[in-house]
Amino acid sequence: MLPAAQAAKREGTNAKKASVSSDSKRKVAASVTKAPRAEKSVRGGRNVVATIRTNRNGKTIVAVQRKSVVRVAEPRLSYGQMAGLHTTQDALDLKSSAALVIDQDTREVLFSKNDHAVLPIASITKLMTGMLVTEAHLPMDELVTITQDDVDTEKGSSSRLRVGTTLARGELLHLALMSSENRAAHALGRTYPGGLATFVSMMNAKARILGMNDTRYVEPTGLSSQNQSSAQDLALLVNAASSNPTVRELTTSPNYQVEVGNRVLQYNTTNRLVKSPDWDIGVQKTGFINEAGQCLVMQTKIAGRKLIMVFLDSAGKFSRIADAERVRRWVEATHIMSPGLQTIAAQHIAGD
Repeated sequence: MLPAAQAAKREGTNAKKASVSSDSKRKVAASVTKAPRAEKSVRGGRNVVATIRTNRNGKTIVAVQRKSVVRVAEPRLSYGQMAGLHTTQDALDLKSSAALVIDQDTREVLFSKNDHAVLPIASITKLMTGMLVTEAHLPMDELVTITQDDVDTEKGSSSRLRVGTTLARGELLHLALMSSENRAAHALGRTYPGGLATFVSMMNAKARILGMNDTRYVEPTGLSSQNQSSAQDLALLVNAASSNPTVRELTTSPNYQVEVGNRVLQYNTTNRLVKSPDWDIGVQKTGFINEAGQCLVMQTKIAGRKLIMVFLDSAGKFSRIADAERVRRWVEATHIMSPGLQTIAAQHIAGD
């Protein structure tokens, strides 16, 4: 092809491209004119979104945003779940992976499930904390101030008792046993004669005295998963706590108020069964951390019998209460039945 012809061809191609480009621009302009406030989003990658919109004057505005990435943590398994204890079947179909129900007077075992398994016990720890504080006969009207040392660095849990709050020792004991206040429990251990290390040592010594050979404490709140015990051992602890008048009174208190400066703080029990007319509870304590699951211990009277109940590592938020209710109904239904009828009743209750 001659140079002149080639030049002409290039000119025609360029003109065609220009025409197409102009046509595209006109179409875009027309689109903008027809929808002056249109908006659409365009993904520019996994975490980038570009929003294209036009203002009233037809000006196109492009805003590029990076989406924040929210990582949802996988639910942490409890020690009981990791050990496969939840696969254990029982006649009442309890959701607790370890449980024990005994007659307090005769020591007869009415129900047991993985009762020798050693597991974290969460705030059930505070029963031992309360017993030691009361048995030391420390002045309950002595003022104790919450310090930075009492702030939870284990789990990062919150508290309405701010650093600098000053309450009487008896008030802190009430909050620790009734509403499971962690800073209150830690302050009780920290201000024990000899300090926190001495207090923890005394906790373990008391456990040995009670025959709690599967039990170990490392701090007074239960926030640490290293505070561990078995249902068998905790039955011994509940039995001892039930003979302590102060612990009995405070653990079964439904609510309590404390004055902090110009504020009045209302606290409530962590165990709603305390307020139930269907229950006659002498001593109780709840507990929860992820490693321990939902826990509950009680001394109660059912069908004329004083019973000690221990439920560890229950799977759901309300399942420890449901387990206790199921056991109560079973005891009420079977206390005058023959062993064969007891089995039938248990199967019926498990099917509720």
